Amino acid sequence: MANTQKQIGLIGLGNFGGSLCKEFADLNAEILAIDRNADKVDAYSSIATHTVVADSTDEGVLKSLGIRNFDLVIVSLGDDIQSSILTTLVLKEIGVKTVWAKAQSKYHRMVLEKIGADRIIHPERDIAKRLAHHVVSEKIIDYIELSPDHSIVELSATRKVNGKSLGELGIRSKYGCNIVGIKKGIEIIVSPAADVRLEEGDTLIVIGSNKNLNRFEEKGL
Repeated sequence: MANTQKQIGLIGLGNFGGSLCKEFADLNAEILAIDRNADKVDAYSSIATHTVVADSTDEGVLKSLGIRNFDLVIVSLGDDIQSSILTTLVLKEIGVKTVWAKAQSKYHRMVLEKIGADRIIHPERDIAKRLAHHVVSEKIIDYIELSPDHSIVELSATRKVNGKSLGELGIRSKYGCNIVGIKKGIEIIVSPAADVRLEEGDTLIVIGSNKNLNRFEEKGL
């Protein structure tokens, strides 16, 4: 789906920042990519809308680039904790509305939260959680953490529920979970009705508290 030219500032073109740059470009976003390493900037000059070799901790430089007018600025300087913190602080000080920052550790995250980062990104931790949940359960296809206590999971329907309708299973009343979608081959049913019948191998997209999701996975499927 095409993006309506959302303006995104991307500071740091390491592995994570570079991957983000490519994905945003594919979505037709307007990207200002900044890094102090000229080689990295050159590597993404044909992908990002604008690229600049600059020190992102320099308030004057950021102001001159007009970055305060961007819809979102992402600080992807997780390995350089000092620059990450200073850059995030400067961005908030000059009035950038929304700043996301990549954190390297728990303490890095705590500092970023204190100085006003709107969202903290933990790509390695998030991938590790998703992979671990997939490995320990044959029913879990994917896992997305919404908060420390709530998640969205993709669960594979087993023989136990084959041929039964959502109404018959009573998943919400019994387990406190909501089925927000069902994948049947290439077909996706959004907000499925109570009369939709499940088949073994269907993918259920389920939202709820982690406690209820675990209970549904263990006893409901």
